[in-house]
Amino acid sequence: MKITTVYDNTVYVEGLKSEWGFSCAIDVSGENILFDTGGDGSILLYNMEKLGIDPGNFGRIVLSHEHWDHAGGLFDVLETNHDAEVYLLASFSESFKNRIKNPVIEIHEPSKICDLVYTTGELGISIKEQSLILETMNGLVVITGCAHPGLKAITNSASQFGEIYGIIGGFHGFDDYPLLKGVPFLSPCHCTQHLREIASRFPEAYQKNGVGKVFTFE
Repeated sequence: MKITTVYDNTVYVEGLKSEWGFSCAIDVSGENILFDTGGDGSILLYNMEKLGIDPGNFGRIVLSHEHWDHAGGLFDVLETNHDAEVYLLASFSESFKNRIKNPVIEIHEPSKICDLVYTTGELGISIKEQSLILETMNGLVVITGCAHPGLKAITNSASQFGEIYGIIGGFHGFDDYPLLKGVPFLSPCHCTQHLREIASRFPEAYQKNGVGKVFTFE
């Protein structure tokens, strides 16, 4: 299993472009999944090209929530990919849904997307969001967009599928640090307000993220 950050606020590999937002490409057992699409499609596609990632190869695109910095690049990807299924929350606006010509799957509850891949389902009150859950040999790896519903709600939902091994993505204003105790792998990025604090509190678990960063799991 390989996870490649293709859009983020910071660059990990020289020559790529950064911008506020998040997206990662996931290769799991031959399935190519794009989680979120950043805010600027031209930057997303530029980074993909430099990283050797073909946007036409994604069979599934999962959007965490409707904010522009996570969903803004979608339509640039769909210009070259007319077949990918788009997984979005049922609460997305009708105007957004109606712009999508590809097959759309509306998410309500925690569910399986494909082999080794699950969604937390729609979480949150004021801002609805879903996170992605990947099943690895070491345990579950949770990928968040912004974690608006809070990491506690996200990890509670994910835990029904197994034990959590790692968390990647935006942590927003999270500061309930005891919740992360015992989690072996942490790679906060994008909107994480207390990134330095997390890195200093969990030096053995923390992994720096950024555009071009590649994570591999068995």
